[in-house]
Amino acid sequence: MRALEIFDLEPDADFEATKKAWRALAKETHPDVKPGDAAAAKRFAAGQAAFEVLKQAEDRKSWKPA
Repeated sequence: MRALEIFDLEPDADFEATKKAWRALAKETHPDVKPGDAAAAKRFAAGQAAFEVLKQAEDRKSWKPA
């Protein structure tokens, strides 16, 4: 559940809420927006990794064999 904690989301949050939270975090902390801010860069990288984990989980959940 750590990935959801990065976005301050509840465990029952849907994937749309995750995408919205990721976009908001990225707008705040992207290195192009805050150049030279190491803390923002670290938070952006953590958000990026968390989103990938949650995206892969969503893809596995919605995967259907051919």
